[in-house]
Amino acid sequence: MAQLARQLVEALEGLLGVPVPLRVQVWDGSTAGPPGAPTVVLRNRRALRRLLWQPGELGLARAYVAGDLEVAPGTDLYEVLTAVAHFSERPEIRLLRLGPGDVLGPKGRAGLRALLRAGALGPQPIPPPEEAGAVQGRLHSRSRDRAAISHHYDVGNDFYGLVLGPSMVYSCAYWEPAAKSLEAAQEAKLDLICRKLGLRPGMRLLDVGCGWGSLVLHAAGHYGVTAVGVSISEEQVALARRRVEEAGLADRVEIRLQDYREVPDGPFDAISSVGMAEHVGTEQYRVYAAGLYRLLVPGGRLLNHQIARRPNHPGEPYRPSPFIDRYVFPDGELSPVGSTVARLEEAGFEVRDVESLREHYGLTLREWVANLEVRWTEAVRLVGRGRARVWRLYMAASALAFEENRIGVNQILAVRTGPEGAARLPATREEWLLRPATTPHQQTPAASPAGPDFGDRPSVR
Repeated sequence: MAQLARQLVEALEGLLGVPVPLRVQVWDGSTAGPPGAPTVVLRNRRALRRLLWQPGELGLARAYVAGDLEVAPGTDLYEVLTAVAHFSERPEIRLLRLGPGDVLGPKGRAGLRALLRAGALGPQPIPPPEEAGAVQGRLHSRSRDRAAISHHYDVGNDFYGLVLGPSMVYSCAYWEPAAKSLEAAQEAKLDLICRKLGLRPGMRLLDVGCGWGSLVLHAAGHYGVTAVGVSISEEQVALARRRVEEAGLADRVEIRLQDYREVPDGPFDAISSVGMAEHVGTEQYRVYAAGLYRLLVPGGRLLNHQIARRPNHPGEPYRPSPFIDRYVFPDGELSPVGSTVARLEEAGFEVRDVESLREHYGLTLREWVANLEVRWTEAVRLVGRGRARVWRLYMAASALAFEENRIGVNQILAVRTGPEGAARLPATREEWLLRPATTPHQQTPAASPAGPDFGDRPSVR
């Protein structure tokens, strides 16, 4: 057993054909791997069984969520995830796409012998209970979408408040130069959306996937609009309604527990959809785009804020992340930004502006991870250790994915064409973004003295 770590590392390198980028410590205390590399700890034989039964991303995630695999004390989770991501992207590796056939094939025999000596062969461990097992039925049917949304969003408003902070905004912040804190950056993002939509007093706004109501509250309180927010998350709707009452805006803001396909009372002067379209799905996207088009007045603006993936390599099918699909966003789908623009244009929209906020999301996610880590004990009390580990892993991995351009996020401003076939907008982007002079605009919250910029990642608080 004293050589167990070395034997396991050598077996893995034999399977992959290249050195592994991590040091590995096993339950007997032995360690092997490159000196100075990030270190992971296999706490028990069950960790190896998870990796044997589900090689690649899902097995690693299940082992971490269950607590069978740990990041060694003093090792940064971001360093581990970076090493694994860069390693798996090497064309000769494809670590995240290994299957049982690879493990059981000729190259895997040495590994199997090492696993046998370690006593790690055995039945497949039960997945951690946070896995979304209740999402059933026809893909993107309304009942299945409700179950998928509930899995992710109905985990407790107190937990989300802990992670997101007082803004309760669950999409990337906008780190303009004056925004030196997460709260200020989220305020700036809400205001950017309102200005892109050209909101003015008396206009009617629909916010599709309104979350906890932050955008409709901002639009009504700062721009004088009346607003309808819809969500199919019961916990989001309950808190959003309470926030509207507390803000004294019940006469101008309505929050509905309603699917975007069920909104009956258009037209609206403007529509926002922020971080919602990722749940729509490729097959339903034309329905989504056409429905929003019908709900707008001619000349009305749509602001579609959506995460995008990189286009497929030629001949390579799209494969969603098995960890994200099983544990985080069941049935979520990412499309390249070009595909999203095409679907909106097919519905009749004129796309007027596309702005990438990719770097902004990396910074935002690091702030959310920092919030979670600082209040870890409370988070575990609220949702359990497994669920807290899921959120920590997915947010940290997502931050790196945005920073390294494996995924992006874009705000697409589109306009419903009028009877004459053309929409009227000011001639320049600067004119679009002018705040209405007749509406008092509250100042953003006081900024902390040191905020992140695109050259330096914010440190964990």
